[in-house]
Amino acid sequence: MDDKTIEALGKLSKALETTERARGHLYSFHQLTGTADFEVGDAIEALREAGHTDHANRVQRELLGRNVLPGRWTFQIVEEYDDMYYNVVREVERAVRDDLADGQRHGLEKQLKRDRQRLSAAAYSENNDR
Repeated sequence: MDDKTIEALGKLSKALETTERARGHLYSFHQLTGTADFEVGDAIEALREAGHTDHANRVQRELLGRNVLPGRWTFQIVEEYDDMYYNVVREVERAVRDDLADGQRHGLEKQLKRDRQRLSAAAYSENNDR
C-alpha cells in the first residue's frame, strides 16, 4: 500500500478513535445525569425528613425524572447518537479499510512502529560501533 493511502486511512482511523472517545463522554454524561437524578431523590427525602415539605415538593416537581432535552432522557440521546452517527462512522471506516487495506487496522501505526524501531536499532548500532 502506498504512503498516501496509509496516511489517509490513518486519518480515517483517527476520526473513528475520536468518535469512540466522544461516545465514551456521552456515556459518562448519561451515567452522571442518572446518578444526579437519584441524588435529587435522596435530597427530596432529606428535605422531607428535615421538615421542608414545600421545598421537597418543588424539587420533586421540577427536577426528579426531568427530561434533559425536550421529551428525552439521556439514554435516548445515546441511542440516537449510536444509530445516527456512531454506527455509520464505524461502518464507513470499516468498508473503506476493507477495500483499501484488506481489513487491516492501524496501518499508519504499524508503519510508525517499523520506522521507530528501525531508528532505534540504527541508533543502538551506531552507539555500539564507537
